[in-house]
Amino acid sequence: MRTDLKRFNNDWYNPGASFFKQTVWFFVNGIFFKSSLFPSYRLKCFLLKLFGAKVGEGVVIKPNVNIKYPWRLKIGNHSWIGEEVWIDNLDTVTIGNNVCISQGALLLCGNHHYKKPAFDLITGKITLEDGAWVGAKTVVCPGVTIKEETVLTVGSIATSTCDAFSIYQGNPAKKIKDRVIRNV
Repeated sequence: MRTDLKRFNNDWYNPGASFFKQTVWFFVNGIFFKSSLFPSYRLKCFLLKLFGAKVGEGVVIKPNVNIKYPWRLKIGNHSWIGEEVWIDNLDTVTIGNNVCISQGALLLCGNHHYKKPAFDLITGKITLEDGAWVGAKTVVCPGVTIKEETVLTVGSIATSTCDAFSIYQGNPAKKIKDRVIRNV
């Protein structure tokens, strides 16, 4: 058997909003989020809420951020989303309180079933628990939870859940040590 992409069919997939809402979001996302012309955090948070996201207090969203479906996004209090982050949330993405998502990170809720000839779509939720830090140029794969106070270091790829109070590095990301937070 060989891959046969003409058989690909994701008609079963429901993005969770009407075609009209998706279309309007496409333009809002392009103008206000994927651009560096509108750096206002408050305006971005307001627009996300308007499209169904749950957004906490003190959220910072830097320029050039791409969010696929805001109605599938939950962001806790005082979390930061850095430049050029892509939240490809074909499924729910939950970002806890005091989470930092650094520049160029990719939260990827979708993939394809490589064993099926039609390359079927697979989706999975992503959860970033309180105090997690997703480093620059990292990838968080479908179905992954980054537990409380865990760091995913620069350029790493999380393919499975990362334990709490830990530092993960590599591809695939492996625990390299405990994270100890000290009051100085």
